[in-house]
Amino acid sequence: MMKLWFAPNTCARVTMTALEEIGEEFQTSLVAFMAGEHRRPDYLAINPSGKVPALETPHGVLVQTGAMLTYLAETHAGAQLLPATDDPFERAKIRAEIFRCSSDLHPLVTRFVMGVMISTDTSDVPRIRAKAAETLMQQLAPVEAQLARSEWYLGDRWSVLDAYVAWIWFRLTGNGFDAPAFPAISAHYARALARPSAQAALAREAAAEKELEARGLLFRPQFDTGVRQ
Repeated sequence: MMKLWFAPNTCARVTMTALEEIGEEFQTSLVAFMAGEHRRPDYLAINPSGKVPALETPHGVLVQTGAMLTYLAETHAGAQLLPATDDPFERAKIRAEIFRCSSDLHPLVTRFVMGVMISTDTSDVPRIRAKAAETLMQQLAPVEAQLARSEWYLGDRWSVLDAYVAWIWFRLTGNGFDAPAFPAISAHYARALARPSAQAALAREAAAEKELEARGLLFRPQFDTGVRQ
């Protein structure tokens, strides 16, 4: 059985949604950042970066969201997490979209939401956030155009990339990003969130938040998802 190391509201939600979509039983292990569990030797032995998620598989541990999504798509083809193709170029194009999320958009989310991770000088944070917002407007433009043309990110069928885009949008709009400028992404977010696998992942996160609250370790970020359950 696979095990996902995660924390609520993080990008681990993307891999968790993929696991829910597969439909096989899996385990989760909560990492409490406020207790410093991500820096403990036992967790660093799992993920030396001290980040979540990490996925324990029958073949060993995987880190990095793109690697996990690709692995799950290839080992569970019936779940159709990503489009199936024998064409190397088409597979590369799909991976390029994963990298767009993980290498282009995801780091900008960090800069927009958590500028204090970029600079310890708090006076720098507004500048970091403003620059991130400026770049995000440009980087999200092709995503908006794509979702204005099709229901899902890769066309007419849902893929796990839709879960990744939805998480990115959740983090940005919950922190004051200009959502009205991207109506197609906003509509896509509502569709993606309604999917049963997404709701199951959110339910796991809610249970984890209750556990953290009981331990006095729940971090309460100053943002609102904009969607009511």
